[in-house]
Formats: sequence, structure tokens, C-alpha cells
Amino acid sequence: MIQRIQTVWLFLASLIIFGLFLFPFLQILNASGTPKAIKVTGVYENIGGQVVQTQGFTALTITTVILGLIPLAAIAMYRERKRQIAICYIAIVAIIGFSFWMVQTAKSVIGDMQLEFQNYGIGVILPSLAILFVILALRGIRHDERLIKSADRLR
Repeated sequence: MIQRIQTVWLFLASLIIFGLFLFPFLQILNASGTPKAIKVTGVYENIGGQVVQTQGFTALTITTVILGLIPLAAIAMYRERKRQIAICYIAIVAIIGFSFWMVQTAKSVIGDMQLEFQNYGIGVILPSLAILFVILALRGIRHDERLIKSADRLR
């Protein structure tokens, strides 16, 4: 299980998704000029010199945890490659849907404010990286599947 490269890719995908808890996906300035960071856990503002969560995203937080556990579940299914492939496809679709949900949440928080390049945080890139790692894991799983089929033909 650990020796396979797809285990590394799936673990990295999971780690990247859990990285969304650390890194904001948007950083903007309020109308009053105070900085505001939007993470998957909520909106954080600098009030009186301390960072305070002003709005929470409970559903988004729970979904992020579930989404981070999907690649770990795929690692545990190393003997059932067809199911592992299906779980990887489900993870890709779920990450894409989650990304759209993050965008809609950010739009509801910022309103009609125009965003510039410096407003985007590292969290914007992380779902795309997670998808890339899941795709690389799929390549490794398919390679193992072809190897097993060719070994079965030789028997």
C-alpha cells in the first residue's frame, strides 16, 4: 500500500484539501479599511488589533473535512482497484463542485466589490492542485491495473 506512488498522490491531495483550513482563499479590505480574510471556516476580520471570526461557514467546514477524507478512503481501498478508481472520480467531481460552492460563498460575502489579483489567496489554487494529485493517482492505479491484467494473461 505505501510502496505505490498513487498512495503518495492521494495523501498529498488530502493534505492539500486540509490546507484550506490554514490558507484564506480571499483577502479584501472592508469599506472601513480593515482587512478581511475569507477561509473555509469563515470570515476573519482584524478588529482592535486581534483577528476575530465575524461569520462562520459550518457547512463549508464540514464539507471540507469530508472532502479531505475521500482520498484517504481511496488509499485504504488499495486491493479493490476498480472501486479505488471510482472513488477518485467521485473525489474529482466533489472537488469541482466544492470549488464552485467556495466561489458562491465568497460572492455572497464580498457583494459587488471588484476583485484584483492581489485579493486572491493561496486557498484559490489548492482545489486545483488536489484535482491534479488525484489525476496523477488515477494514472498510477490504471498502471497497476494494466500490470495485473498482463500478469494474469501470462498465467
